[in-house]
Amino acid sequence: MRPLASGLARPKATVLGNEFAGQVAAAGRGVTSFRAGDRVFGYTEGPFGAHAEYLVIGQDALVAAVPANLSYDRAAPATEGAHYALSHIRAAKIGSGHNVLVYGATGAIGSAAVQLIKTLGATVTAVCATPHLELVAKLGADQVIDYTTGDFTAGGPDYDVVFDAAGKASFGRCKPLLKPGGIYTSTGPGPGYQNLILPLATPLLGGKKAVFAYPQIDQATVRHLGQLMASSQFTPVIDRHYPLDQIVDAYRYVETGQKIGNVVITVDPSR
Repeated sequence: MRPLASGLARPKATVLGNEFAGQVAAAGRGVTSFRAGDRVFGYTEGPFGAHAEYLVIGQDALVAAVPANLSYDRAAPATEGAHYALSHIRAAKIGSGHNVLVYGATGAIGSAAVQLIKTLGATVTAVCATPHLELVAKLGADQVIDYTTGDFTAGGPDYDVVFDAAGKASFGRCKPLLKPGGIYTSTGPGPGYQNLILPLATPLLGGKKAVFAYPQIDQATVRHLGQLMASSQFTPVIDRHYPLDQIVDAYRYVETGQKIGNVVITVDPSR
């Protein structure tokens, strides 16, 4: 039975995809921010529709100019993982001088988090599997831990913040890693949805606490990510490219849970 949220008789959104990059084909009357020929990228959450040749959006939507030094395929995956990461970074109030551990540093969110945290002047320890140690180090991590060869929670307390970007750990497991007053934040609800409850309870107990970020994105955030890409402070990690006519294969690959960073769908390979 199809859930109400996705439609009863058929899916409400028949064209998926929420990140995009491309050229403005035409601008409506009254549009002053963009014009035909402009290179843009952005995010369309809710209505989706980015897995298509054309997409209609408003000039005040989540869209910004593609930096001059970037190709479309580099700009396209810049918003989803990064804005999730940025929401958690801001909720945990990560800043200069903080020591932060990022668990799950090779996903779209985790790989963005490593880079975005470094722009704030914090020290980053990234946790990933053996094949990706070099990649994560290149993203700017000050230290990389291989979780396949040992328990990353065995040390501590060393960190001001533990960011579970994979949503697979827990506050209880990571709590020993935190300094007094340290913060744990996760992209997932946790066992028994505890990550939605702990942010209400842990501040009352004093000491170490959990916070949960509800992702927020606006046009200013999209422009900010564009500026970081223009200055090479942030580069979305791309695992694979698929042409639009192989989109089913792309989804199947993503669903294996093995992807690193992002998978990009190319609508027009010639461009």
